[in-house]
Amino acid sequence: MPPKKTATKDRDRRPRKPRPCPICSQGIEYVDYKNLSLIKPFLNERAKIKARRTSNACAKCQAQLAAAVKNAREMALIPYTTR
Repeated sequence: MPPKKTATKDRDRRPRKPRPCPICSQGIEYVDYKNLSLIKPFLNERAKIKARRTSNACAKCQAQLAAAVKNAREMALIPYTTR
């Protein structure tokens, strides 16, 4: 019988330190669609909304952010996409 393999990945992995939400840490309670300086860092170069794991936003702020981006696109403040 071959020897059993041990799970070295789980043993060597360090626990991740949770990062604070960038919106909550600034004390912002509501993400407004007109505040483009707040919204722009959460969009990638193709004008797509970044994922939560990339932007480090909490679930509440990410939902508000997505709604604000969609509103801003509808009002033609930011583009739907870039080429």
